[in-house]
Order: sequence, then C-alpha cells, then structure tokens
Amino acid sequence: SIIIQAASEVAKPITFSIHIIIIVFLPIFTLQGIEGKMFSPMAFTVSFALLGSLAMAIIIAPVLSFYLLKVKTHKEFIFLLKAKELYKSILTTFLKKKKLYLSIIIGIFIISLLIIPFLGTEFIPTLEEGTITIGVSMAPSISLKKATETIMRLEKEIIKFQEVKQTVSRIGRPEAGSHPHPVNTAEIHVDLKPLKEWDNFDNKAELVEELNHELSAFPGIQLNFTQPIQNAFDELLSGVKAQLAIKLYGDDLEILRDKANEIRNTIDSIPGLVDLSVEKSFGQPQVQIIADRFACSRYGVNVSELLEIVEVAIGGEVIDQIYLGTRRFGIHLRFQKEYRDNPDVIKNILVHTTDGGQIPLEQIAEVKKVIGPIQINREKNQRRWIIQGNVRGRDMGSVVKDIQKQINNNIKMPSGYYIEYGGQFENQKRAMARLSIIIPIVLFLIAFMLFLTFRSLKNTLLIIINVPLALIGGILGLLISGEYLSVPASVGFIALFGIAVQNGLVLISYINQLRQEGINMQNAIMQGCLLRLRPVLMTAFTTILGLIPLLLSKGIGSEVQRPLAVVVVSGLFTSTILTLLVLPSLYEWFSDPVALDNNKNISIKIKKRM
Repeated sequence: SIIIQAASEVAKPITFSIHIIIIVFLPIFTLQGIEGKMFSPMAFTVSFALLGSLAMAIIIAPVLSFYLLKVKTHKEFIFLLKAKELYKSILTTFLKKKKLYLSIIIGIFIISLLIIPFLGTEFIPTLEEGTITIGVSMAPSISLKKATETIMRLEKEIIKFQEVKQTVSRIGRPEAGSHPHPVNTAEIHVDLKPLKEWDNFDNKAELVEELNHELSAFPGIQLNFTQPIQNAFDELLSGVKAQLAIKLYGDDLEILRDKANEIRNTIDSIPGLVDLSVEKSFGQPQVQIIADRFACSRYGVNVSELLEIVEVAIGGEVIDQIYLGTRRFGIHLRFQKEYRDNPDVIKNILVHTTDGGQIPLEQIAEVKKVIGPIQINREKNQRRWIIQGNVRGRDMGSVVKDIQKQINNNIKMPSGYYIEYGGQFENQKRAMARLSIIIPIVLFLIAFMLFLTFRSLKNTLLIIINVPLALIGGILGLLISGEYLSVPASVGFIALFGIAVQNGLVLISYINQLRQEGINMQNAIMQGCLLRLRPVLMTAFTTILGLIPLLLSKGIGSEVQRPLAVVVVSGLFTSTILTLLVLPSLYEWFSDPVALDNNKNISIKIKKRM
C-alpha cells in the first residue's frame, strides 16, 4: 500500500516535470541551418530518454520496489546528514531575514543583466582544427605562371617555421565547383606538427601572427588566415572565405569599387578586425571593340556579323571534329597569336561590306585597350562588391557594431546603393531572432503546464521565478570563463531553464503535500525543504558531473560544446542554491489555502482492496 500510495502521489509531478523538460527542448528543433544540425540530435536524445525514464519511473520502478525493497532500519549517509544540518541553519537564518537577503539577490540579478552587453556575441565558437589555410589574393592581371611562382615563394617562407609539417597549395578553381575562382586567387594549406613539439610558440594564434607579419612583406598580395573546415563553412554561409563580409550592392562597378576602398580605409583601425581586404575583381587588361552603328549602316555592315568576325578571329570557334582512335578532338580555328594580341593589329582586321568590298575594322568600330573587371559578381539580381575580414581577439558582435558605427558616421552611399553584413554575423542574427520568438512561447507553455499541475497561479509564478534565478549563474559563468554569448550558450540556457523549473516543481509540490496532510505552514516549509534536499541536489549534481568532461575537454570540437557546459554547470550551481533558499522564503507569500486530505483513510482503503 505504501508503494502504491507513493507512486500515485509522485506520478503527477514526475510526469509534468518531464513534460516541461521536453517542452524546453522544443526551440532546438526549430533551429535551422548549421546550428539546427548541430544541436537537434541532442534535443532528440534528451527528449526520448526522458520519455523512457518516465515509463520507468511510474510503471517499472514501483513493481521492482515491491520485490526488492525490504523494511529495515536505514542509516543516512554522513554527507547528507551534514548537508542537512548546514542547510537547516542557513535556511533558518534566511527565513528570519528574508527581506534583506531577497533584496540582495534581486540586486545580484539586476547586476547580472547589466553584464550581458559586456559578454560579447558570436555565432558559433571557432573550431580548432590544428591546421591553417591561407587565402592569397593577387593582382587580377597576373598570369598562371607568375601566380605559381608567387605561391611557391610563399610556401618556401612558410616551411621555414619549425612548427610547420608540410604545405599544399591550389591556384584558382574550375568552373565545375560551387564557387569558381580565377588564377589570381590561391589557397595554401599548412599542415602543423602536434602542439607538444612546438618550440617557438605557445599556441596557434601566435604562429598565425608571425606568419602574417612575414608574408605581408610580399608586395601585391592580400592574405586571409583561416582553417579548412572554417573556410568551407564561411564560404557556404556568405559566398566569401572569411568570417565577416560587408556586401555593397549597386549598378556602377566604379562606384562600388570606390566605396569599397573607402569603407576599407574607414574600418581598418577597428580592434579585432584582421585580414581586411577588398575584393580583387578589377585590374584585368582588356581590349574593347565598340561598334559604331552609324558607320556600320553607312558601309552596309551588320553589327551582329561584325561581332561574330571579331569573336572567331580572337576567341576562336570549333569548326569540326577529328578522331584519333577512340578519342575525339575539336578543331579550333582563330588568328595566330601575333595577329590577335595587339590592338593596333586588331584594327586592321578586314570586314566584308554588302557591296562585296572590304574595310578595316577601325573604320566601323572603336578598338581600345582598357583596364576592366576580371569578373562581375552578382547577388539578388544586383552587382555586388565585397570587403571581407576575420575577427581575432574580440567577439563578432562588438566588431560589427563598431563597423556599423564607423560606416554610418563616415560613409555616404549614393541613391540606389546599399550595404549588407554577411558571414557568421548574418546567421547569428537569424538564429537569435528565431530564439527570441520561440523561447517566450516555450516559457508560456511551461507556465501553462505548471498551472495544470497546481491549479494555482501563485504557485506557478513562484516556480517560474527559478528562470531568472538560473540566469544569474549562467551569465556569471560566461563572464568568468571568457566565453561569448553564442548559439551553444543559448542552447545551454534553454536546458538550464528546464532543470531549474523541474527542481522548483519537486520542492513546491512536496511542501503542498505536507500542508494537505495538516502540517502548518512553517513546519511544512522546513520539513519539505529538508526532505527534498537530496533529490534537488541529485538532479543538479548528476547533470553537473555529466557536463564536466565537456567543460574540461581540450580536444577537437570542445570549443563548440564548452559554452553550453559553462552555462549549465554555473547556472545549476547558483540556481540550486537559490532554489533551496529563495523559493521557501517566497512560499508563504505565493501559497494558496489547501484542503486537508485524510491519507490514513486512503491507506486503509488500499489495504482492504489488496
């Protein structure tokens, strides 16, 4: 009868507490992009594991208790006895001067909120891959041979560093790739030795600084230091191989290029902004042939035929196929090199007129040599120019705020031209905007579930107070550890809210149960807190112990999970203490009158049925 009575009494709070935890993880399912793929497996695992534990707690555990539990004297563990003695004395003192202590806690909470703007923000912490990828931008007019020589010189300089194991480079990228690049762009992959074998540097950041200092001495190049996975990740996000992209949109390439250089000079001195460069898509020597339509009309030359002659003479055309065994080759016809490279020679190309005569090209078209773009990039059906850079030593959010401030104060964009900020900052804004909508909805659902449990608005508000109490530790943990407010940290806060609400539910539901048994208010608070000290501590410490490996890990990938672990561990540490002190202090103000239950009669009825 005791087992059945206990199971019936705890089934409801256990069920609702697990439902609350599952509801708390719902925002993670709504995340999209890389952050959704990264954290949704965790949300699925926790949710299904909790559903399994629910079945275990209310169905299997009572049956096993019937066979395994025996009536015998039980001596409580010495640690718990000492913890209860200490907790009883602290709680007694807290209850006597609760107005003073609650005022102090409110002050600490306000201070923690004021700290948030100083935490710094980023999308996802940079994953330490143990390698370096150096993006090299050279002059747009450079030839493949000269580009190869330049990259080989850079590799020889890099390999001089004792920490470097080997280098591999790539120049350009074929059109079959997702982002084709011309021969003036290259990537140097630097494979590093294990950190324990390094003699001259303590970490990779110092090595990158020295590499940047040595390689920047080479004229005519722009450098971008990143990592292989990070490089692909950044390019996937914004189409550029850097953490931050400032995109200029407009119609005139000259205006876009001038404004890009102006913006670069304006933001060059912002702390934390490194590897700053402007897109090198201009500077290609070109021969322009502009048809004079009036002259063409006068001589009876069709403009389309004129352009076709120029195309065949200079660019060439495949006129037939030749087979050598099983292999097929196109016969490509065009002028010899000396007759198609010089603008003065191109002017003398003969064009047929309608009356059967021939005239030089210069009489019906303007032939001139100019410097123009090597390629024209477009996005959103508009021409685009990019200023790109990385962030080191500061958080992304603060750097972008400084950039926006400098641009707004010093740069005036012409009508029809505008700026967008891409890269990781763009995804951070999107993820945070989605969470700012979903989290309030989830908190409302939690409050609704609590109201269904207690049928009391006061008790519901009392437990919801645990949410801001959990914030205190999470914020202080990020500040002390030096971590930024990122998507993993936000997911950590989501998990923290659920555990904090669960602890409050366990505590308040038992105090209400004691009051229903006829125990007065003060004794119910004290007795309920002492008897629920162990489950509250167990909930907190099992979670903390489970996350300590993530907190202390130094392996690859630990940078991404550490903010989550910092928030949950530090938040649970303070939330548990404040739950055990603040909620009992406020209970008398937020409690409702309860109807007394005759538990003895219930026990007798159950015994008779059995």
